[in-house]
Amino acid sequence: MSPPPAYPPQGGPQGWATPPVPPHKKRRKWPWVLLVLLILLVGGCAAFIAAVGHEVDKESKREVTVEYEVTGDAEDVTITYSAYGDGNLSQSQVSGVDPPWSKTQKTKGFVKGGSLVVTTGASGGSVRCEVTVDGATRTATASGAFTTALCDGF
Repeated sequence: MSPPPAYPPQGGPQGWATPPVPPHKKRRKWPWVLLVLLILLVGGCAAFIAAVGHEVDKESKREVTVEYEVTGDAEDVTITYSAYGDGNLSQSQVSGVDPPWSKTQKTKGFVKGGSLVVTTGASGGSVRCEVTVDGATRTATASGAFTTALCDGF
């Protein structure tokens, strides 16, 4: 009987030792998490800027109606009214007016507003100014000689 076959030495061919297998490295997840957060942040900022730009554009094209009105018992009053619109300030003045007086004008643009100034003459009396813009009203009164009622901040 012949001896059992000899097994080759453990390891690689011709008895070489097999190099140790390095332990499996875990991949880091934080760079991917950071990348996703950065993409979300940039996307959110872009969406916010687009929304603000849309609202500013919409407001700059919105047209409003400005209604000026003067009442009272004074005679010979001077009325000065102004309004911002389309990037410009328009101002007008009428003198020698006996109330009631009214004027309506439309304006648009990003900057809106203006004023209504009513000044009584030497004969005195009382005046009331009223400005209505999109349902919001400003009023003021004055009485006596050379007094002024000012409606502004609209």
